[in-house]
Amino acid sequence: MSAVPAGPATSDVLVPHWLTGAHRARLTAVVQEALTARHVHPVVAIRLEDVLTELHVAAARDAVWPTSAARVRLAAGWEADVLPVRLSATELAGVLALASLPDELRGLLAKGASA
Repeated sequence: MSAVPAGPATSDVLVPHWLTGAHRARLTAVVQEALTARHVHPVVAIRLEDVLTELHVAAARDAVWPTSAARVRLAAGWEADVLPVRLSATELAGVLALASLPDELRGLLAKGASA
């Protein structure tokens, strides 16, 4: 087990945002749309590409190590499709800056997201 630094999350700390399958699908669509339309700064685009990667990794992580997330879901009373999507502060800022991000998803991500 590793220690978490005290204080607010910095850009290199990945914070899990527990999202349902529907939320992950919507987030994927919004980020892909922003990247395709090229409405974001190139540096932000790189961070958004990292968000897409993490969305895929979250599903792969659950397939390889299902017990970890299953314990959290059980303790929290969440459905089986809820997975942690780990985002850095800069990745989260890039997502929250997207005008097309639905309010419900924006609220979940902004508050530290729990399904």
